[in-house]
Amino acid sequence: MKSSENAPKIYVGTYGMYNSGSLFGKWFDLTDYADAKEFYQDCYEYHRNEFDPELMFQDWENIPDFLISECSLDDKVFEYFQARDEMDDDTAKAFKLYCEQISNWPSNGKSIDEQAESFQESYRGYFGGSMMDAKVEYAYQYVDETGMLANASSVLERYFDYEAFARDLFSDGYTGRRVCIG
Repeated sequence: MKSSENAPKIYVGTYGMYNSGSLFGKWFDLTDYADAKEFYQDCYEYHRNEFDPELMFQDWENIPDFLISECSLDDKVFEYFQARDEMDDDTAKAFKLYCEQISNWPSNGKSIDEQAESFQESYRGYFGGSMMDAKVEYAYQYVDETGMLANASSVLERYFDYEAFARDLFSDGYTGRRVCIG
């Protein structure tokens, strides 16, 4: 997992303490653990003063909501962070959106490797930096990558309307989420 500044952290208390009027708990940094089993062992060890503590995740930072709730942490969270850490920041943000909003991972049943492969097949990059309109920026890349105008004369290429092509492209099934328009 990347920097400690952006490290995924969970404040873990227990329902027993909460119901007794106490928010007693501790922040756990997930970068300190190799897997969910190790994390849970440490949580239960910390709350060993209670008989059969029921863990309560009272707060969290830098963990996508689709992987955590007040009463559960998805076991695949460590795989997710490992896959995400192999990506640059813009790609990692797009991967989060893809998992959360497009492919509904981890409930879609795919392994993290299948999810990452599916993402890589769909992801076309981050657009929104060098031109005024990110969709037009993508249209330029699309035309270049597909070789759409490769056999056209330079005179004809100058008259190609990238703005109109971008409008048509995005009205015909492409989405900003799929392409990650900024």
